[in-house]
Amino acid sequence: MLNPVLFWSLPLALSMLALAMVCACVRLIKGPQAQDRVLALDCMYLNGMLAILVLGLMYGSAYYFEAALLIALFGFVASTAMAKFLLRGEVIE
Repeated sequence: MLNPVLFWSLPLALSMLALAMVCACVRLIKGPQAQDRVLALDCMYLNGMLAILVLGLMYGSAYYFEAALLIALFGFVASTAMAKFLLRGEVIE
């Protein structure tokens, strides 16, 4: 059983993260430049990772933490590849 503070704060944190993902999705669609879209995508994967961590705290399962670690790893690699592509025009030299 969760204590009363976690009982109210975890769903609130999850809803705030969902709102942040919606705002990042709007920036991803509306962004005037490619750099804005890359930053919005970085924000979305970060918020998704944090939402999975909050769900892991809510359900008390370690599998959520492993999934969040994989999302962080793949998100970092993807954002690095996109930044290199925007900088040089190619990913693999």
